[in-house]
Amino acid sequence: MDTSVQEKSIGFPRLNQPAPVFEAETTHGTLRLEDFQGSWVILFSHPADFTPVCTTEFVAFAEIAPELKKRGVELCGLSIDSTYSHIAWVRNIERNFGVRIPFPIIADLNKDVATLYGMVMPGESKTETSRCVFIIDPKGILRAMIYYPLTTGRNTQEILRLIDALQATDKHGIATPANWKPGDKVIVPPPRTTDGAEERMKAGYETTDWYFSKKSL
Repeated sequence: MDTSVQEKSIGFPRLNQPAPVFEAETTHGTLRLEDFQGSWVILFSHPADFTPVCTTEFVAFAEIAPELKKRGVELCGLSIDSTYSHIAWVRNIERNFGVRIPFPIIADLNKDVATLYGMVMPGESKTETSRCVFIIDPKGILRAMIYYPLTTGRNTQEILRLIDALQATDKHGIATPANWKPGDKVIVPPPRTTDGAEERMKAGYETTDWYFSKKSL
């Protein structure tokens, strides 16, 4: 099979490329990716409704939803279940756990969106979407992807930290070190010339060597 055809049919989203566009039925009505234009979006998939690990994740996503709103981020869930199943599950979560799910959930019975985003991993399951997270910026560019196995629930605080790091990078033109969180020092991009390397040593940053400098925001 031609590679380009194979990628189109299976779904190979690429970092820093336009996110695959879609139109889908959700618990909040019909939504298109373009409806989120101007906002950051977290599109995430879960294996199935009425399952225990997924339930804990939806509670956790609902808990960080207000913090995401402050950062201009919208949430959108997805699984290969019907809208009726999604509605029943959301009502069940609110009744049993006292948590209201404020974001839409895509009903992807035909696997259209799941295929576009490569959410189904046949080695794990041919009938369920893996625990995927896609972060899309206000221009519709795919900025980050995270994949978890079916057995492992996600750390939503890490997803919130990732949003903070991406937004800091866009605003300040910096990079963030391992385990960075807001308030920590950030990485100054290294110089690309020998003259720049010489100047960097005198620039007043917290510099370990010409290629390794930190600063506070």
